[in-house]
Amino acid sequence: MVDEAKTAGTESAPPTGAGGAAAAADAAERPPTIPADEMARLTDEIVAALKTVYDPEIPADLYELGLIYKVDMDDNRMVTIDMTLTSPNCPSAAELPGQVENAVAGVSGVREAKVNIVWDPPWDPSRMSDEARTELNMW
Repeated sequence: MVDEAKTAGTESAPPTGAGGAAAAADAAERPPTIPADEMARLTDEIVAALKTVYDPEIPADLYELGLIYKVDMDDNRMVTIDMTLTSPNCPSAAELPGQVENAVAGVSGVREAKVNIVWDPPWDPSRMSDEARTELNMW
C-alpha cells in the first residue's frame, strides 16, 4: 500500500539492486514475505505512531497536517517515510524528522525507519485533514 498524498500506508516492495530488471521481475513473482494481516497491523500502528508527533508550534499532529507524503516498507521491514515541513524555514526542522523516525521505529515489527525531507510538492493548508482543520479552526 502506498499513499502519495497524505495518508500513510505501507508497501511490501521487492528489494532493488544487483540484477536489474531480471531480479525485479523475479521478485515480482514471489509473494510478499509479510503476511496481509501483519501488514494491516503494521499499517495501523505506523499511522498511530505518526499521529504522536506534533509540530510544537501547531496543535495538530504531523499526519493530520498532511506533512507525511509517503510511507513504504520493504520485505526486510525497513520503513522509509517521505515527509515535508510547513516551510523550509520551519524552526523545528532539526527535530521533527528524528521524532518521526523514533516513533515509527518503536512500532513492533519495524526493523528500522528512515525519513526523507521532500519539498515537492510544497505543503499548503489544503493537505490538512478535517480533524486538523477543526483543531486549528481553519474552516
